[in-house]
Amino acid sequence: MKKFKAHPWHGITLGSNSPEVVNAFIEIVPTDTVKYEVDKETGYLSIDRPQRFSNIVPALYGFLPQTYCGDLVAELTNIQMKRTDIEGDGDPIDICVLTEKDITHGDIIVKARPIGGLRLLDQDKADDKLIAVLEGDAIYSTYTNIKDVPHMVIDRLCHYFTTYKDLPTDKEARCKLLHIYNASTARDVIERASKDYEKFANKKSLEK
Repeated sequence: MKKFKAHPWHGITLGSNSPEVVNAFIEIVPTDTVKYEVDKETGYLSIDRPQRFSNIVPALYGFLPQTYCGDLVAELTNIQMKRTDIEGDGDPIDICVLTEKDITHGDIIVKARPIGGLRLLDQDKADDKLIAVLEGDAIYSTYTNIKDVPHMVIDRLCHYFTTYKDLPTDKEARCKLLHIYNASTARDVIERASKDYEKFANKKSLEK
């Protein structure tokens, strides 16, 4: 019997069926008017910032435990951009989970099936957003690849992630969409992020 709550980044596994089906920790839901984010030190949800403008996350949004956006994930962005200087953003891999259910709050774990992703560049750092469906969902679980998702849903996700960090005074967008990729690439990103996490965790343990 565990006496303490597991840290959502370090204490929860990706699941035995990863990368086909993964455990995802959900931080915020479409009804939230505040952006919550897991505090990396304590594992508790904290308020990152109130949503100042009309940007509402269009799906369940969180991250994959025991993943890290490091060199191996950034390598895919470097290949696409024909560059060598892009680094990972140093966070766990973000994920959006599509479901027909009204889930009213975050701070939960869901089983999700990755079907694709958005390759984003956030101020010269790789910042991929995986797209997944809730395992067993009555509608979305029939989707097996990004091409199965209605264009309007993908457009909504793309618009959110290319504008949600921008201010009206900004002269150019902070986040740039480079590519929309399929389920196979999403699974590759997860495996790379898992290996990046192993390096990250080993480095942290050596520093103690």
